[in-house]
Amino acid sequence: MTKMTLGSYPHMLGFEQLERLLERTAKSSEGYPPFNIEQTAADSYRISLAVAGFSERDLAITVEDRQLVIRGRQRDEGEERIFLHRGIASRQFQRSFVLADGVEVGEAVMENGLLHVDLTLQRPETVVQTIQIRKG
Repeated sequence: MTKMTLGSYPHMLGFEQLERLLERTAKSSEGYPPFNIEQTAADSYRISLAVAGFSERDLAITVEDRQLVIRGRQRDEGEERIFLHRGIASRQFQRSFVLADGVEVGEAVMENGLLHVDLTLQRPETVVQTIQIRKG
């Protein structure tokens, strides 16, 4: 059995990039840190990540090629600490979210161990275009 791709459908012109985005998203399925995505209004969303133990300086938020990337890396405090028990992991992470065209990243806020990133969807105006037919 052969795998059907979006390019296999003659009416789906120019959607090859969508297929690449789906494959890229499927590869980044790590479960840390946990997150929520909520719709806060008709055209806005909020991503909340549980980042307890991270400070604002330990986190970086970038948009790279229509992909929101949130990275966390805890820094060593410089002084040697002696743990009798270490049950709280201090590990780095990278969490990625693919953004549709028109989705803009807004404000990022840390609150009670949660990092909130607000997104808004800018809906494009509908354009009707008439194509003239000329004699060949």
